[in-house]
Amino acid sequence: MHIHDHHTQSISIIVQLILAVPFVISLFIYIFAVFLSNRHKKQWPLYRTFFWVIGHVCAIITLIGPFAERTHTSFSAHMMGHLLLGMLAPLLIALAAPMTLLLRSIPVKMARTLSLILRRQLFTVLRNPIFASILNVGGLWLLYTTPLFKMMHDSTLLFIFIHIHIFLAGYLFTIAFIYIDPTPHQTSYIYRSTILLLALAAHSILSKRIYAYPPSNVSIEQAQLGAMIMYYGGDAIEIGFVFSLFYQWFKSSRKPLHSKVVAPS
Repeated sequence: MHIHDHHTQSISIIVQLILAVPFVISLFIYIFAVFLSNRHKKQWPLYRTFFWVIGHVCAIITLIGPFAERTHTSFSAHMMGHLLLGMLAPLLIALAAPMTLLLRSIPVKMARTLSLILRRQLFTVLRNPIFASILNVGGLWLLYTTPLFKMMHDSTLLFIFIHIHIFLAGYLFTIAFIYIDPTPHQTSYIYRSTILLLALAAHSILSKRIYAYPPSNVSIEQAQLGAMIMYYGGDAIEIGFVFSLFYQWFKSSRKPLHSKVVAPS
């Protein structure tokens, strides 16, 4: 039993490293890009770097360390990890405008090539609010209302895949509604707001369903606590999400305060 536990622990550490190391690398690449950009262009806003760092910290503590270990045995901790990895970290990382920084930091020719790639139809579909909502919220429904949640803890590869999906789907969902980086083929604010309302409602309904019908191998007490964390914690993060979208809408619709007066001819 001791050997088995040691082997399980080793596998767990390996999995944590596989998931966390990309975030650590990404964190330092961004900081390096800030220094690189500041040498030749206007100073990069400090608050965006702050968002990037905090967003990565949220993701890393969810994937490696004592808290990550606890998410294996506690559904409430797992749900807190979902909020950090799938909602808060993607929001903060999107607000850090990583693509804008990348375009500022690389040679002009390379930046133009990258811009052309981002204009392709594939990325237009990926950034569509409906597609992003199905991938993100629909994926959560699939995880918590089917045996997939239990299977995730029985399969290392599935565990890694689902955690990667949770973050990437959360990030894609964020940038589909909030345009911080350059976004070709933008959709209207009314369209995005309508789809966002439906997506947030689906997320809220899922938390209530978890409260009433716990996932496989989850006790009633843990399911109810996890559902409340998902419901109320999700609401707190969604406030920041909605505020960002509506603030952009307000800025885009605000008329210039100092308009030119044209003399009558």
